[in-house]
Amino acid sequence: MAVRVALAWIFLYYGASKLFGAFNGLGIHGTALYFANTAHLRPGTFFAVLGGIIEFGGAIAIALGLASRLAGLALFGDMVMAMITVTWTNGINSEKLPAGYELNIALAVLALVIVALGAGRFSVDALVERRLKAKQPDLLQ
Repeated sequence: MAVRVALAWIFLYYGASKLFGAFNGLGIHGTALYFANTAHLRPGTFFAVLGGIIEFGGAIAIALGLASRLAGLALFGDMVMAMITVTWTNGINSEKLPAGYELNIALAVLALVIVALGAGRFSVDALVERRLKAKQPDLLQ
């Protein structure tokens, strides 16, 4: 649960800043320019929207525990792309901007924890699983 809450808050922050310009973020247009010019991802608008949806939507899914393994896998991929396109050349710990890839690694590994272990007992995934098991006929009787 703690991993889900931490991941959800961090990715909600970054996704909302990309999509809506929240938290003093760049919004779609600014993020598109950054992606096209700095990360060399073109078309920038496509990747800005894709990254924003993965981060914002993934955060909501992780928070609810809904399709959490799929959301975790998408967030892992998002962080790998961030490392490859932006932070890798600066090393693991950079004292200049853009930062190193230490945050990307931490978030990617936490997302893999969700992929490997699932969302846990207090999640929509677990609720659906319990309801499906309750509706299955008992074959041993």
